[in-house]
Amino acid sequence: MARIVKKSPAPLYAAAAVWVIWALFFPLYALWHFVLAAVVSVAAFWLGRRLWRDRVLVVPDEEPELKEEPESAGNAQLDALAAERDRAISEMRRLNESIADEKISTQIDHMEERTGQIFAYVLENPEKLPQIRRFLNYYMPTTLKLLNAYDRMDDTGVSGAVVDGTKGKIDALLDKVVLAYDRQLDALFADAALDISTEITVMEQMLAQEGLTGMQMKQQ
Repeated sequence: MARIVKKSPAPLYAAAAVWVIWALFFPLYALWHFVLAAVVSVAAFWLGRRLWRDRVLVVPDEEPELKEEPESAGNAQLDALAAERDRAISEMRRLNESIADEKISTQIDHMEERTGQIFAYVLENPEKLPQIRRFLNYYMPTTLKLLNAYDRMDDTGVSGAVVDGTKGKIDALLDKVVLAYDRQLDALFADAALDISTEITVMEQMLAQEGLTGMQMKQQ
């Protein structure tokens, strides 16, 4: 518990009042007049201290504020990957809000969704990280760079052959970029799909060997 002493201002007011009253009713043109007024003022101050006591406030100690630590995967590489995901998605959302073109806005929505799915899969399957290196180091940052360039040119409101031509090239490229994001996600699931397909084939063969397929059971 903390103790805070709150001093009363009343003694100071009493001392100041002495000077006001003295100036109104008593002479102040000689040195000893000032000395006497000062003595009376000090006396009024100490009398006021006795009449108006200081107050002591007891304040409970504040518990130190605990800062929430960001969720960590316990792996520096995965933590960095999660941070990059958050940064990229945040930038996509900012650009989406800034760019008014409906087609590009829809494309950004799609890329944001695919980006989240790609990162989520790799965070759950870290062994897949090498498979998205080019996506991380080139495709995604270049996509953001081009969208930022489009946003800056669009924000100027300037129309001309160079500006309109550049914006048109970016617009046309985004169709291919969206497809590339889809294929990157498909590539991550390719091995899992192959494993599942192999399991299905093996099970079908075993069922056939054991005579447990639907066709054979009907014939029996």
